[in-house]
Amino acid sequence: MARMRIVALSTLAVVLATAAAATAQSASVAAPPPAPPGVALKPLPSDYVIGPQDVLLVHVWKNDSLSRQLPVRPDGKISLPLLHDIHAAGLTPMQLRDKIAAALAEFMPNPEVSVAVLEVHSYRVSVLGEVQRPGMLELKAPTTVLEALALAGGFQPFASPSKIVIFRKDGRGDTQKLRFNYNRAIGGDGGEDNVTLRAGDVIVVP
Repeated sequence: MARMRIVALSTLAVVLATAAAATAQSASVAAPPPAPPGVALKPLPSDYVIGPQDVLLVHVWKNDSLSRQLPVRPDGKISLPLLHDIHAAGLTPMQLRDKIAAALAEFMPNPEVSVAVLEVHSYRVSVLGEVQRPGMLELKAPTTVLEALALAGGFQPFASPSKIVIFRKDGRGDTQKLRFNYNRAIGGDGGEDNVTLRAGDVIVVP
């Protein structure tokens, strides 16, 4: 009888040890924590200017209630708790970061803020005139005049590539005319810069 009791206790000890080992192993291979929210994008230039309809990720360190993903409204503003409306359009992500941090400093000590552009929707240019597919282009990364012309399908047979004009508004709202000679740009002699476009540029091919 005593021998049967010893065998039973031994069996129970083995079962408990096996269960403990399985629990420890499960803990050691537990799934890693989820990745932080965000969308992996091609890096934007540091001087990228935020525009309406862009989607931003504003993160305030150790404050989930203030951190959020949100779009820039058509009026160029975003809404955040405590701060209400903040004008974002026309600023770079770093400028907006500093602006939010300065405003939050009235409510908390030394706020650490980061701003990332998750989706680009404001980088639009138009290509008009003698091209195959005139219209508006919604761009996702820095784009040159040559790239925009390629996206528009190239020239019509009677286009004048040497007389292209780029209409661009400056910071005061005045319209500038930038002349672009396609023939010189592709000539390889450095006679014409391949201009990088800005949001709102209008390319006219006569």
